[in-house]
Amino acid sequence: MREGLPEKPEDVVDRDREWNLLAEFLADPDPAMRLGIVSGRRRHGKSYLLQALSEQVGGLYVTAVREEGRLPAIQRFADAVAAHAGLRPGSLRLVDWRDVLSSALDVTARAPHPLLVIDELPYLLQHSPEIPGLLQQLYDERQRGAPPGAGPGPRLILCGSAMSVMHELLSGTKPLRGRAVVDLRLGAFGYRDSRAFWRITDPLTALKVHAVLGGAPGYRPVAGRPHPDDGFDAWLTGTLLDPGRAVYSRTETEYLLREDPRITQHTLYYDILTAIAQGATTASKIGAALERSRNAVAHPLGVLESTGYIRREEDILRARHPVITLTDPVIRFNQLITLPQAAAVEQGFAEPVWRQAAPTFNSKILGPHFEDLARDFTRRYAHPLLPGGLPGPVGTTEVADQAARTKHEVDVVALAAGERPQAPRARIALLGEAKATAARRGTGDLERLERIRTLLADQGYDTTATTLALYSLHGFYPDLVELSDRRADLLLVDLPTLYGMEDEEGA
Repeated sequence: MREGLPEKPEDVVDRDREWNLLAEFLADPDPAMRLGIVSGRRRHGKSYLLQALSEQVGGLYVTAVREEGRLPAIQRFADAVAAHAGLRPGSLRLVDWRDVLSSALDVTARAPHPLLVIDELPYLLQHSPEIPGLLQQLYDERQRGAPPGAGPGPRLILCGSAMSVMHELLSGTKPLRGRAVVDLRLGAFGYRDSRAFWRITDPLTALKVHAVLGGAPGYRPVAGRPHPDDGFDAWLTGTLLDPGRAVYSRTETEYLLREDPRITQHTLYYDILTAIAQGATTASKIGAALERSRNAVAHPLGVLESTGYIRREEDILRARHPVITLTDPVIRFNQLITLPQAAAVEQGFAEPVWRQAAPTFNSKILGPHFEDLARDFTRRYAHPLLPGGLPGPVGTTEVADQAARTKHEVDVVALAAGERPQAPRARIALLGEAKATAARRGTGDLERLERIRTLLADQGYDTTATTLALYSLHGFYPDLVELSDRRADLLLVDLPTLYGMEDEEGA
């Protein structure tokens, strides 16, 4: 990091890129006001990161409160400004948001890094929609007039979990459009960082925890004991299947859905999520499952997609109807495991419910999640193992086999760098199969990939430098391992390799 920038505290795990971006934002010596936007899903650690940043530079961090009225919010913010200025509580009698915001910017300007953070801004906008317009006025006023050598101007960061509200701040004709220097969307930890954050030693346990909670760091502090390494089944029945826990999946799903103000018909959204969990993969099929028209579910699906609860997966080689899937692990677990047996779970029968749900978990949660991580591995970590280095777009495809009168689903397809999805005659860097079964992978799996490679070559794709990859939960048969030592076009990825544990003791 450049000399003079605030140093990231040790308790802020990962987030090096995000911290450096925000630190550079603060260190900009321009005397004009600068604006940054930080958004991200609940429990992704936005507040933790911004509180740490504010503490490092002596900034003013104020968070809004859900369902707080306009006048109490103004007074609470005024008291926070007074405390930051060293005044007694109640000494600032500010009557409107312009006075509050202007005073906050002026007070923070006394620090070498003049930082003001307003967290959970969407709560304020529910009763004070004029705030973005007032910030525009204050921003424009502070673009000129500062004397030379005056030091950095005010640095304002607006943060929130309601993704739709935060994204609209800079859209269209909104007042703050074109004024933000930073638009940081804080995601969950990657699966490797998540394992390190949870301090999980066993990679299969790490995979299962990630399959049900994802990489949101905010779940670890509220999950309590036991630790996943003490036994995944006991840990899961004591967290996601315990109605007394904060991470009980029904409670958490309700909370997640209420974060976005556009989600008002909760029953409709719940039914849509259930239909997707049960296998409806297109808007038409989802509408049919709900006995509604395709158009009736189009808007809710758009809302769920923009919040990251679902995604539309395009075939990377050919234009087809996109497949709609659940992406939030907690919601997926709730719709597939908890909800169908909610009465039994809430009566305290978590263990038998979990035993009965094992086939569903393995086929509809763990299997698809392992495929997701195989694609993530290919994007982020496979390039040192590939002859062509860093690959291009990564996704899935379906390949027709006319001779066998069947279609082959390919779990992992990586195009070569520079290629565009669905481009004819594209160069294919990797074809892979990821199966979360108890069986080891063998030469039969390799032969299937070889057949698919031949079919794609016959269809005009460039497969001359295509690597064939097999991803396995439980390793490979010896003859396949021996074969991989002799073939440069074969890549075997087991769990230690997936998690980068090859050099760790006991891996």
